Amino acid sequence: MDAFSPIPPNWTESAVHTTQFCCPRCGAETSKAQSVWINRRSPVYTENHRRKWQEFYHCECSTVWWAWSSDRPVTNLGQAEEE
Repeated sequence: MDAFSPIPPNWTESAVHTTQFCCPRCGAETSKAQSVWINRRSPVYTENHRRKWQEFYHCECSTVWWAWSSDRPVTNLGQAEEE
C-alpha cells in the first residue's frame, strides 16, 4: 500500500475522525497501524494559510480512523540532546 497514492484504498470509507492522534478504540499509536493513507489530493488551508491533510490509519485492532495532519503531536525527533 502506497501511503501517497492518489486513489484512496477501500478501507478508508469506514474511517472515524478523532482529535487525539491515536486509535480511538485501543489507543495504539500511528506506528502500530497496518496501513496508512494520506489524502494529499484535497488539502485544507488553515486561517494562517498553512496546509493540512487527512491522515488515515488502519489499526491492528481493525479500527479505521483519521485525523488532521495539523493535530499530530510535536515530537523531539531531530533535536540535539542536551548534555
